[in-house]
Amino acid sequence: MSKINDTSVVKQQYATAKNLNTRISIHDKYSTNKMGFGNWIVSNYRIDKGMKVLELGCGTGDMWKNRESLISDCSKLILSDFSEGMVAATKENVGNYDNIEYKVLDIQEIPYDDETFDIVIANMMLYHVPDIYTGLAEVRRVLKRNGSFYCATYGEHGIIEYLSKILASYGVEDNINKNFTLQNGYEILSKSFSKVEKLEYVDSLAVTNVDDMVDYIYSLSGMTSLNNVPKQIIKEILMQNLTNGILNVPKEYGMFIAS
Repeated sequence: MSKINDTSVVKQQYATAKNLNTRISIHDKYSTNKMGFGNWIVSNYRIDKGMKVLELGCGTGDMWKNRESLISDCSKLILSDFSEGMVAATKENVGNYDNIEYKVLDIQEIPYDDETFDIVIANMMLYHVPDIYTGLAEVRRVLKRNGSFYCATYGEHGIIEYLSKILASYGVEDNINKNFTLQNGYEILSKSFSKVEKLEYVDSLAVTNVDDMVDYIYSLSGMTSLNNVPKQIIKEILMQNLTNGILNVPKEYGMFIAS
């Protein structure tokens, strides 16, 4: 399993919404915390009426779906992603609003003036940025003096670590991209921001249909060592790890709020 920090690999991985939707759906179906990670993230946003908001790496835009009141609080909301495919998926998901713009852009070169935004959001994407400090410097530049930067990420002791243990005999290693995690994010952000707060989201997966977990595993671009392994074999290994018909998988997610 190789690290995903190469720009072309990331572009290929997120060219269409299929793989991302596969990964989102397993969380929707089997998460033990019924609030939902996306709902929890949004619940921590402090968006006051009239604020200008920029989201980087908007993915499929699911977190803005059916949130008309939150959208209407923004005087301007720019939903952006590095991938044209993701921006198209977001536009389809969220729809047309007078105050929303959809943009393809790179966090390392944000095309806006200094101190333009009250809030900048970059969820589950900072670990993909080739030069994270350039990206964070750009975020800080376009953020107003009292603005807030929200960035959700994963921890190092979640799903991938679990899978690497039970699939070790097939060459699956815990080579999770550790460029920006719950473990090192505070230190990284503290170099660019004076105030950093860490929030943790308590959750796990209780999977009742192992086929869904198999699809999830094969949707991960990092699981390259499994490309020649039949899905049935992976399914059998997962079946051996069931407890009372349930595959219990740890999750580690959270977010940082920097200002």
